[in-house]
Amino acid sequence: MFVDKVRITVCGGRGGDGAVAFHREKYVAAGGPDGGDGGHGGSVILHVNDNLTTLLDFRYKRKYVAQSGINGQSRKMSGKRGESLIIQVPRGTVVRDAESNRIIADMSTEEDFVIAKGGRGGWGNAHYATPTRQVPRFAKSGIKGEERDVILELKLLADVGLVGFPNVGKSTLLSVSSNARPKIANYHFTTLFPNLGVIYVDEGVSFVMADIPGIIEGAAEGAGLGHDFLRHIDRCRLLVHVVDVSGSEGRDPVEDFHAICAELSGYSEDLANRPMIVVANKMDILPPDSDNLERLRACVEEAGCELYEISAGTTQGTKNLMRIIAEKLRQLPPVTIYEPDYVAPVIEAGDPDQLEIEHLGSTWLVTGTWLERLIQNINFDDYESRNYFDLQLRKCGLFTRLEEMGIKDGDTVDIYDFQFEYQR
Repeated sequence: MFVDKVRITVCGGRGGDGAVAFHREKYVAAGGPDGGDGGHGGSVILHVNDNLTTLLDFRYKRKYVAQSGINGQSRKMSGKRGESLIIQVPRGTVVRDAESNRIIADMSTEEDFVIAKGGRGGWGNAHYATPTRQVPRFAKSGIKGEERDVILELKLLADVGLVGFPNVGKSTLLSVSSNARPKIANYHFTTLFPNLGVIYVDEGVSFVMADIPGIIEGAAEGAGLGHDFLRHIDRCRLLVHVVDVSGSEGRDPVEDFHAICAELSGYSEDLANRPMIVVANKMDILPPDSDNLERLRACVEEAGCELYEISAGTTQGTKNLMRIIAEKLRQLPPVTIYEPDYVAPVIEAGDPDQLEIEHLGSTWLVTGTWLERLIQNINFDDYESRNYFDLQLRKCGLFTRLEEMGIKDGDTVDIYDFQFEYQR
């Protein structure tokens, strides 16, 4: 099964919690706090694997979570860092943000990419010892790692893309020009997924050609198979438009040429302006009294393209065509590598004075960037950590604002799913 587009969720590992511990040793009185820091969470990393050709593995697993960091321990021992999760993807995979559809990364080079960073580990209580607070009984919790939904989109890395209606001879041309062995039969949609072939023209001269499933009218709007696979010619430097000049399918070659050009333009204006040559195929069965070739030549020349006559079934003209394609590729720029256009949001500390309060019946919803970061660092299982949290809320004036807005004893305060009953 050929899978070339999937949506997955990636989560960096949560940082380990800092430890609350005190030094205990014989003959050492009041050893002091010695709780260690929690380890950082592992990250989710994308790595290119040239042995992969589809995104099939992602069809069955959609969520990827890196390992969390280990909690800190006594004797100021820091917890172990969580192991990063390496995700293997095929070369040419474009990573998009699922919400904005903007490109995050193009996995076409050898460089790995960190798609979700792990969270920082929390500090142990050894960090909070001061001359006035010599016995701190609280530590910070680890921060959760980044979580995001992304779309993986495979765009084949091919120099040349074969486009055209179904059954015009694209697969046959690929098979006689390379060692590729695509399925070939005399019916529409024989090719159900793109096939790649390496064309060796001469010593040191070669290129990669992709056979794209047949495009039909309406493909740019999702009709047929063309819409699903048009993305695979996004990187192609040259398009080879194959036309059945014999009219063996009962279609007019001139109308076919205009129809495919319209579909390419409908999918992408950039694709419509891509360098293209037109190949008149099936010359061996062209009726002697047919004017299809003359009409197609006039139409192609009017569009500013070059026309070449071949018969893929008998290999007539195919070697010369490959040489012409190689020469044109020599003059064209290299395969497109997509530049990221997604800028990760910068998480700022926020201002404790800028908290938003929403009153819903007997519940008071409190939100704010500063508050969100604060609550991630609190270990609510620890008594002194809860006291520290309460102190920070009083310092920022939250309780004063709630009382001014009319909060009553027994009302519920909800802070990012942490709820408590308000008492004066």
